[in-house]
This record gives sequence, C-alpha cells and structure tokens, in this order.
Amino acid sequence: MTEPERRDILKKPSNTKSYITTLVLIFLLWWSADNTDSSIAKLIEGFPEMGKLLVEMVPPDWSYIDVVWKPMVETIQMAVIGTTLGGLVAIPIALLAAGNVTRSPWIYHPARIILNLIRTIPELLFAGLFVAIFGIGAMPGVLALAFFSFGLIAKLTYESIEAIEPGPLEAMTAVGANKLQWIHFGVVPQVAAQYIAYFLYTFEVNVRAAAVLGLVGAGGIGLTLDRTLQQFRYDRSALIIILTLAIVLLIDYVSTKIRERLL
Repeated sequence: MTEPERRDILKKPSNTKSYITTLVLIFLLWWSADNTDSSIAKLIEGFPEMGKLLVEMVPPDWSYIDVVWKPMVETIQMAVIGTTLGGLVAIPIALLAAGNVTRSPWIYHPARIILNLIRTIPELLFAGLFVAIFGIGAMPGVLALAFFSFGLIAKLTYESIEAIEPGPLEAMTAVGANKLQWIHFGVVPQVAAQYIAYFLYTFEVNVRAAAVLGLVGAGGIGLTLDRTLQQFRYDRSALIIILTLAIVLLIDYVSTKIRERLL
C-alpha cells in the first residue's frame, strides 16, 4: 500500500453529515415548538400555579379511601379481563402473521395489516367509541383494553415466532408431522416464555391505561379522579394518584420477577 493510499484511509471523515443532521433536528424542534405555542418562558410562568396546586393536594384526604377502593379494584379487574381477552385472540393472529408459519403472503400480509390498523388507534379513542355504543361504565374500558392488548401482544409474538430456531421445525417436517403438531411441538415451546412476558408487560400498561380511561367515561378509578378534579378536591385527587402509583409499582415488581424467571 502506497503512502498516499494509507493517508486516504487514515483521513478523518467529514463532519458535514453530522452538522446537517444537527441543523435539521434543531429546525424541527424550533418548528414544532413554534406551531404548538410551547416555550420555556410559558413553562416558568406556570410554576406558581403548579405550586398552588401541589399545596392544595397536601395532605391527601385519607378518609376518602373507602370511596376510592372499589373503583380501584374495578380498574384492576378491567385490566385483567381486557388483557386476557386480547391475549387469547392474539395467539391465532400471531401465528397467521408469522411468515415462517403461514407461508402464503396472501394470509400473513392481511393479518399484519389488521394488526397495524388496530395499533394505530389509541385506547382512549377506542374507549370513546365504545362509550358512545354501550354507555358509561366498565364495559367500554374492558373492550378498549382488549383491542389494545390484542394489537400489542400479537405484534410482539409474531415477531418472536419469526425469530425462532428453524431446526426443530425442519426435523418435524422431515418426519411427517402435520401443521398442528408442527405448531404445538415446534413453535409453542420456543415462544411460550416470550408470550407470557409480553402478556405481563401488557397487563402493567393496561393497569395504568385503565386509570385514565375513566376520564372519557370508560369506568374504573378514572371516573372518580375526574369527579374530584371537577370538584376541585385536589386532596382527594392526591389520594387517588398515590394509591394508583402504589398498586402500579407492586404489579410492576411482581411481573418483573416473573419475567426474570421465565426469560
């Protein structure tokens, strides 16, 4: 290798792309802030009001816990039912969407399109639609969480299925296993742990989401929280927030330990 060639190899790469990328990001940040009327000055102006709100939230009204406990249990029940329904329906759709299980693009492409459509609609919009259909209560919240769970679990599961080892599947095909045996003995054992981990993660997310769905009338603790905010009883709102935080942290801890044992 000649000396000029060696110098070309060791030559420091140009920083032009980095500068252009940085300028584009700065422009996008400025453009977004300008169009949304967001600024640090307005944030600082709001600090005194935030301080007043925090003062009104302390101390929490612990006597209100008798009223809060039942809707909080309902929130957890909504998350349990919604996650279970969505998780069960996600299993066959995940198998259909996996290209190494369903070889035909005429099957797995439509299945993936359905999942993409479901995941583009946020659970709050689902909740609002179901409230309009079924009325205020827990049922719209359960259905909204079920649709959200279905989209998320099916997406993650079919990606895990496509990443499994092909060796066992090829061996079962060689000995003449039918499709159901192929799935039961070749696919399920390789993705069962991941599926349970995705299920538990979705359940954690749904507990948090169920606490918010009540703001649009979809049942749970959100209805009670919305009522306390409308009544300007921020001490009761603080109690609801603390209780929700404690339950979410507990569920997060337990599910994390279970996932650590599985994976």
